[in-house]
Amino acid sequence: QVQLVESGGGSVQAGGSLRLSCAASGDPYRRCCMGWFRQAPGKEREGVARIYSTNGTVYADSVEGRFTISQDNAKNTVYLELNSLKPEDTAMYYCAVATRCVDCPTWSGGAPRVSYWGPGTQVTVSS
Repeated sequence: QVQLVESGGGSVQAGGSLRLSCAASGDPYRRCCMGWFRQAPGKEREGVARIYSTNGTVYADSVEGRFTISQDNAKNTVYLELNSLKPEDTAMYYCAVATRCVDCPTWSGGAPRVSYWGPGTQVTVSS
């Protein structure tokens, strides 16, 4: 079993920044991609960004140029830098892992296949 724990959420004003962290622990595992989803009230969960074990990255159009995902393999931790935050970025942010590479591209669609989820961390952006 793998546990994911997010941290770094909070409340900021529009234009501000936050840094989210997701630490993985538990049984050794191979991950093909790790990243972040978000879900705002009344909306579906959407993929925000993912990073592959090869360090390749993919971003949602809505955050491209504002968010940056990175990883520290020695710490089994993934980070998400959120800059130029907007009120529409307000959501619960969830960390996720896919152990099968065939599942990673599904994160850009409406039926993502995820091996493990974190409990989430709230990001609130006020105008």
